[in-house]
Amino acid sequence: MMTLKASVNYHVQSDEAQAFQFDVDGITGNLIVPELVPTQVNVRDNRDDASNVNFANDGITFVTTPSAVTEFGEDRAWQPAYDQEIQALLTQQLDAQEVIVFDHTVRIDDQNSARQPARNVHNDYSPEGANQRLVNLVGEQRAQEFQRGEFAFINVWRPISAVITTSPLGFIHPKSMDTDDWMTIDLVYPDRRGEILGVAANPKHEWFYQSNMRSDEVVIFNVYDNQGRPYLAHSALDIVGQSDVSAPRMSIETRTLVRYA
Repeated sequence: MMTLKASVNYHVQSDEAQAFQFDVDGITGNLIVPELVPTQVNVRDNRDDASNVNFANDGITFVTTPSAVTEFGEDRAWQPAYDQEIQALLTQQLDAQEVIVFDHTVRIDDQNSARQPARNVHNDYSPEGANQRLVNLVGEQRAQEFQRGEFAFINVWRPISAVITTSPLGFIHPKSMDTDDWMTIDLVYPDRRGEILGVAANPKHEWFYQSNMRSDEVVIFNVYDNQGRPYLAHSALDIVGQSDVSAPRMSIETRTLVRYA
């Protein structure tokens, strides 16, 4: 099985509160970040062993599913059609009863891009952050209905240009995580606060990714589940020895709220 080396940026355990602070002092794009430690890790290629992970046990699956949408412009004219595709995909793949698509982020691995790949090892929600987001999305009354059953926040990640050859998205296998690898990191915006989970370095971590992903391929992964299905620590990978290419990574990450039957 092929193993590569990649660089990732782990968070650091601290007694002090840690936060990403956005648009500090009213300046758009002015960002303060918590301490991060660049670390080299071994990464295996999921294409070599495609049956190694599945959604039921590991909270992640790789799926081939072409999209009718080919242009993801800032005018968002594509969004209604793409939302429908995502809803149909998760209904089929996860046996979801209801799928609410609430955010799309287009990332381009270019210094001039407003949204670059996230290079810190993290998970998108803490339990408290997830439940607060649930209330924000559906209101307190419906949130209680969701909480009485099983609900989850699921991300769907897709390349939107040529084959992904640089800064691919990598994941840590949940069974290789220790409970105290996780820490709470605040997200502080001018008008609101959020909460994610940062991850501290641990030599036990088993990293994997899928090489050369194309625009007809997606990865579906869990970022919170109220019944305890694993969620995935993840980060863009800077693969050692990979030369720069003329076409930077371009991807779209879709965030969804899923209610199961």
